[in-house]
Amino acid sequence: MQSLSIGLLCNTPFAGRNLALTVRAFQSTSLGILRGTQARMSEHNEGTGRSESISVKSNPNVDKLKQIMDSDPTDGWEKCWEQGLTPWDLGKPTPIILHLHQTGSLPKGRALVPGCGSGHDVVAIACPERFVVGLDISDSAIKKAKELSSLLPNANYFTFQKVDFFTWCPTEEFDLIFDYTFFCAIEPDLRSAWARRIQDILKPDGELITLMFPIDDHVGGPPYKVSIIDYEEVLHPMGFKAISIMDNELAIGPRKGREKLGRWKRSQPIINVKGRF
Repeated sequence: MQSLSIGLLCNTPFAGRNLALTVRAFQSTSLGILRGTQARMSEHNEGTGRSESISVKSNPNVDKLKQIMDSDPTDGWEKCWEQGLTPWDLGKPTPIILHLHQTGSLPKGRALVPGCGSGHDVVAIACPERFVVGLDISDSAIKKAKELSSLLPNANYFTFQKVDFFTWCPTEEFDLIFDYTFFCAIEPDLRSAWARRIQDILKPDGELITLMFPIDDHVGGPPYKVSIIDYEEVLHPMGFKAISIMDNELAIGPRKGREKLGRWKRSQPIINVKGRF
């Protein structure tokens, strides 16, 4: 895995942010994205009926992932992909985002999926009315995403880039950003930096969709537990308000009851905070 140079930080109209916080986010991104993958480990329990808490001890592969990252935080993420140690990969799109696309419930225009991995969600929502960009810090992940999707009929409507979400400087803003197991992956004190990046690259009238997970009372992380308040604390100062927050009844296996779908826009009132999808 190659690391982006801090010197490559660019000066764009939406790149304004505290440099020290950005550097800190940059230095922790490799471990942060690993944390997002650990949150996906529960997908292997789908259909078993178990609802065990997420921890590095719940699956031996998670222990191995942690060992790799502890021994080599710079290149560990890339090594996991090289070794095929990717048990978080569901192998298909996230059910809720696919449903929203199929029912015409997603904004059109330019969309972004940070931490896209093999790119299933990117491909699922790409269409003539929506161009989707998938980001991942792993070169092997991006190569796999391209290999899996290059011959698909909608290949002209998406692209994959090997970049760091916290330091990437897109040339255009987005109409939609979809975040899943990314917010819970980063350390809680970096969540404000996450919100600033969302503000920087999302159009003033754009929409942020957050699939909030895990909503529970476990201690430590990653993944770190999340709540509606956790999102509000960092998004409200950026001018974002929830227009809808619903239980995700399409959550897989043991995640049922621990996910909420949040839809956010700038300066919009909350119209539903306890509904069910």
